[in-house]
Amino acid sequence: MATYVPVTREEEAFMLEACGLRQLDDLYGDVPSSVRLRTPLNIPSGMAEMGVRREMERLAGQNTVFPAVFRGAGAYRHMIPAIVDTVTGHEAFRTAYTPYQAEISQGVLQSIFEFQTDICELTGMEAANASVYDGACAAAEGCEMCRERKRSRILVSESVDPKILSVIRTYAFGRDVPVETVPLLNGVTDPAALAPLLKEDVSCLVVQQPNFFGCLEDLDALTQRAHEGGARIVVHCNPIAMAILKTPGECGADIAVGEGQPLGIPLSWGGPYLGFMACTAKLMRRLPGRIVGETTDAEGRRAFVLTLQAREQHIRREKASSNICSNEALCAMRAAAYLAAMGPNGLKQAALQCAAKAHYLQKALEEAGLAPVYPDQPFFHEFVTECPDAERLLAALRKEGILGGLPLAGKRMLWCATEMNTREEMDRAAAVVREVIRP
Repeated sequence: MATYVPVTREEEAFMLEACGLRQLDDLYGDVPSSVRLRTPLNIPSGMAEMGVRREMERLAGQNTVFPAVFRGAGAYRHMIPAIVDTVTGHEAFRTAYTPYQAEISQGVLQSIFEFQTDICELTGMEAANASVYDGACAAAEGCEMCRERKRSRILVSESVDPKILSVIRTYAFGRDVPVETVPLLNGVTDPAALAPLLKEDVSCLVVQQPNFFGCLEDLDALTQRAHEGGARIVVHCNPIAMAILKTPGECGADIAVGEGQPLGIPLSWGGPYLGFMACTAKLMRRLPGRIVGETTDAEGRRAFVLTLQAREQHIRREKASSNICSNEALCAMRAAAYLAAMGPNGLKQAALQCAAKAHYLQKALEEAGLAPVYPDQPFFHEFVTECPDAERLLAALRKEGILGGLPLAGKRMLWCATEMNTREEMDRAAAVVREVIRP
C-alpha cells in the first residue's frame, strides 16, 4: 500500500451501501458459519506507539550484530553507497508491483532495462531477464532452459554450493529429471572425471565461479569439454568477481546465473535477495521472467516495452516451463542503482580489495596455525582452511565480536573477506586463532 489513508465510519457506510450491504459481516455471507471466527483472536491488545517502539527495541536487542564478519558462503557483506537507499526508498518504487499494463509503467520498465543491461555487461552475455527469486532458483531455471526431448540429465560439479544443488534437485524431482554430480580434484571440477559422464542424454553442466570453496574454476576447459559432449554449460558466478575475472561469455558459456545480493542488497537475515540470469541470443526465448526492450514512441522519444515474457499465468500449468510468478523489480533496482553509483572503476576496486584482503587473511590465519586446504589453487575472496576445533574457535571469536568462518565437514572452515574488513579486524581474528590453536 501507499501512504496510509484511514477510512472513516461515514466512508465505510458509503462503500457498504454502494455494494448493497448493511455491515462488514455481509461480505462473508458465502463463508460457512462453521468456519467463521466467532471469538476474538488470542493476541495481545493494542499498544501506544511508544510502547510498541520499546517492545520492538527490546526484541531487536536480542539479535547479535557482529562488528567483524568473516563468513560468506553465498551471502556477503559489502559497502552499499547511501544513494542506493535514497533512490530505491522512494515510495513510488518501494510499492510498485508487477506491471500488468507494462508500457504505462515506464519508470519500472526503465529500471528493469538498466538492470538487464548491467547484467549483460557483467556476464559478457547477450540477453538478460528480471524477476528471478534468488541465485539458487536462477541456477535451477537455467538447467530447465537446457532441457531437450532427448537430453535432460543434469551434471552439477561437487564444487557448487550445496544449497544451490539442493534447489536444482528439487526442481528436477518434479520433472523426473536425473541429477548427477561431477567429482573434484584439489578443490575444483575434475575434467578427467567429467568426460565419461557426458553421455548423450546430458543436457547441461553446472559449475560455479568462484566455486563454493572459493577456488577459481578453469571455465575455458570445462566449457570446451561440455560442448564437445553436446551439452550446454550453466555458470553460477559472483557478480563482484566478474569485475576482474574472465566473464562466462568470454569463456563461451551458454547461460550465466548468480545471486545478486552482493549488488547493493543488505544481508537482511537471509532475504529478500535477487537471482539474475543471462544467456546467448540463441537461448533468449527460453529465458523465464521478463525481458524489457528499448524503442521509440509515436513521437520519436525514447521508450521501453515488455519485449518478451514467459510467465506461467499466461499459459496452461502443464505447459509452463517456469514457476516464476512474482516481481523482484525492487531488488533489481537496488542492483542497478548500486552499479550506477559504483561505476566500472568502483566495482573493480571493490573486487580488488576483496581479493587482496582475502589473501592477507589467509596468510595471517596460516601463520596463526590454520593451514590452507587448497594452497595451490587461485581464489577470489573465499578460501578453506583446516580447523580441528571449529566450535571452540568460533566461540572465542564470538567473544571478540567476530563472526568466524563457516564450519565444513572434515574439520575444515570456509573463510571470507570483503572490502568491509579492516587489517585490524583480520589481525585480531588471527590473534584469537593463535590463542586457541596454540594455547
